[in-house]
Amino acid sequence: MSTFDSAPAARPAARFTLPAVSVELIALAATLLLVFGSNRGFLARFLEGRDVTSLYDVGFIAATVTVLAGLHLLILLVLANRWTVKPLLTLLIAISPVPAYYMAHYGTVFDTAMMRAVVHTDHKEAGELLTPGLFMALAAYAGLPIVVMWLTPVCKAPIGTALRRRLLWIAATLAVILVAGLPFSKDIFATSRNHKETHHMLVPVSVLVATGKALADDGRDATVAKTAIGRDATAATPAAEGRRPRLLVFVVGETARAANWGLNGYARQTTPELAAMPDVVNFPAVGSCGTATEVSLPCMFSPYGRRAYDEDAIRSHESVLNVLDHAGIDVLWRDNQSGCKGVCDGLAAEQMPGEGDPAICRDGRCLDEIMLQGLGARIDAVPGDMIVLLHQLGNHGPAYFERYRNADRVFTPTCDTGDLGSCPVEAVVNSYDNALRYTDHFLAETIAFLKARTDRDTAMLYVSDHGESLGEYGLFLHGMPYAIAPDVQKTVPMVMWVSDAFATTSGLDRACLAEHAQQPTSHDALFHTLLGLMAVKTSLYDRAYDLAASCRPAATG
Repeated sequence: MSTFDSAPAARPAARFTLPAVSVELIALAATLLLVFGSNRGFLARFLEGRDVTSLYDVGFIAATVTVLAGLHLLILLVLANRWTVKPLLTLLIAISPVPAYYMAHYGTVFDTAMMRAVVHTDHKEAGELLTPGLFMALAAYAGLPIVVMWLTPVCKAPIGTALRRRLLWIAATLAVILVAGLPFSKDIFATSRNHKETHHMLVPVSVLVATGKALADDGRDATVAKTAIGRDATAATPAAEGRRPRLLVFVVGETARAANWGLNGYARQTTPELAAMPDVVNFPAVGSCGTATEVSLPCMFSPYGRRAYDEDAIRSHESVLNVLDHAGIDVLWRDNQSGCKGVCDGLAAEQMPGEGDPAICRDGRCLDEIMLQGLGARIDAVPGDMIVLLHQLGNHGPAYFERYRNADRVFTPTCDTGDLGSCPVEAVVNSYDNALRYTDHFLAETIAFLKARTDRDTAMLYVSDHGESLGEYGLFLHGMPYAIAPDVQKTVPMVMWVSDAFATTSGLDRACLAEHAQQPTSHDALFHTLLGLMAVKTSLYDRAYDLAASCRPAATG
């Protein structure tokens, strides 16, 4: 026997394993992670203004945190067992850092309207929101905890023992909630009533509820036909009136705020090309229907508007575009964003390609001038009156730096990333203002296109769907609930241009229009203004809301 044969057998390497933990302790650990990791935005807003040197306020803060943690734990104790605890917590822990990150960095509130926008976003928009900061938050608050949880064994116990233990945990949790919360219950409920926006900041509860409502609304809309409106609409043909066909281009702007609009007296000239056109009429004070495209777009084309806002009615009824169609006017929707949000259902619509002219297209996106390409041929195919809707990419954030040409990079330094939190506010505003200069250029190009159409009586109307926050009150982007949204998200730019021929045949006094444009107005006027400009007669028309009605003879609409 050799020396090697007599050597003792090697022992297997020791395997490291984490100690087994009960379902209740895993739920408690997850609760602490959700409360202190993903609900910091909620706590900051809910506890805002509390004085940490006041004994009562310190007690209120402790009670609020305890009640919040207790309610989270209570839900998990009811839903989780040895087989479901890890899949359930994996889902909750994985999704929670995402809304928490956007709340912390942009002030985003995840209500039903916001979740509907998230559900309907396209991959291009979603890609712009995937920033390094988000991935770091996911790694820290989701990746590592989930890995540790799956490596941790779950204690096994007889059903009777496990049930008794669970009931004791539930009873103890309820007792802690009551003991901590009852002394401050009136103040907690009053704070909740006074700060209703915090209801949308609870993570992940508010996100899950809002997502469920958004999906339910989509399911209902997909199965229920829209109620027709304006079936009595009529319009005289150009031949009958002895005039050329009328062409109205309505540019539906995106995320432009009135505060930064050069024509409104902004310190910077963000609208140099429009400012050089004396026949452009500017409306300096226009209120939007909503603070997000998902809300504003259906609202601004509906007969309800903000003054009689009813989301269910707006979503279940046809828009003014359908009324124009009923009157025999051709309607074409051209989209350079994420769709018409139901406004153009049943009508001619085109989604612009993400590639083509290298001068305006890059990385799967084209600037808004793509919507003018090929438009002449589409108009040539229509013998009568026509309205064309051009839905802009505009100033859609957060990647403002991708919304303009190099020629528009006037204000520097710029924020050349979608992670706005990594840039100084000044750089964010510079990029935003540069993007507004491109919208100014696009509108000037649209007007030039219409001026060249000598076969038509032409006009253009532009208005943005909503505004944008650029760091005011710590907020960025848009989508705040309307009742608490800052004015910069609700006040938008609007301009109108009317050709000589259009003004003549419609009897429109442009000097009068320019004077009346100085009065405050809102998206509520768009439904009736479009009907008036296209001389459509219908019982739905209200002359009092037509922006141009007082500047043309009553007989013309």
